[in-house]
Amino acid sequence: MPVSSRVKRILRLVPGKQRFGVYRFLPFFFLLGGAMEWFMINVRIGKETFYDVYRRKRSERQYEARMAKNE
Repeated sequence: MPVSSRVKRILRLVPGKQRFGVYRFLPFFFLLGGAMEWFMINVRIGKETFYDVYRRKRSERQYEARMAKNE
């Protein structure tokens, strides 16, 4: 059985096709987004989380902007 037929069969198993149409998949995307957010906040890779890196890079950019402004 080709992969596309398997995927179609699995998608047909999700209830609410007549009432919600393609929007019936929204809860899955909300859960996926929440899981990604939790992972980025709580899971450390090495010594840093995603947000540690984000905050450091943002402060570096702000510092460089201030130095460029003062020149």
